[in-house]
Amino acid sequence: MGSNGNNLHEAVTVSGERFLVSMPTKFRKNIWIKRGDFVIVDPIKEGGKVKGEISFILYRDHIQYLRKLGVWPEGFQEDRTSGERNEGTPKEGREKKTEEEEGDSDSEDDDSDLFVNTNRATVLYSENEDEEEEEEEDDEGRA
Repeated sequence: MGSNGNNLHEAVTVSGERFLVSMPTKFRKNIWIKRGDFVIVDPIKEGGKVKGEISFILYRDHIQYLRKLGVWPEGFQEDRTSGERNEGTPKEGREKKTEEEEGDSDSEDDDSDLFVNTNRATVLYSENEDEEEEEEEDDEGRA
């Protein structure tokens, strides 16, 4: 799921087909859908651009129940992409740092504990050490 505004959302099927669905009035201003959420959609026959209407929003408990029954679609079995939520990870399963590791990480920038906005696509920026050295040399040459 992804929001396109005006109560329209982009949905993706198991086969990868993308289309627009509308959020019915009963859900508006009561329920919010984030990128990566799962919904059940009823098709709209007269729909040109908008092919369906959201009839049910699936939460984590619903998804776990459907997986337990074995009726969850195979195409959605793999883990969610890095740009999507990580709510399914139990707290016990997360890696914890020891005091020694925390002391060593002072020199490094570790942003793994920061909030991730799932409504935006994740963009990762990387800098090469060579580029940093060139920028420092340029700055020294100007002064």
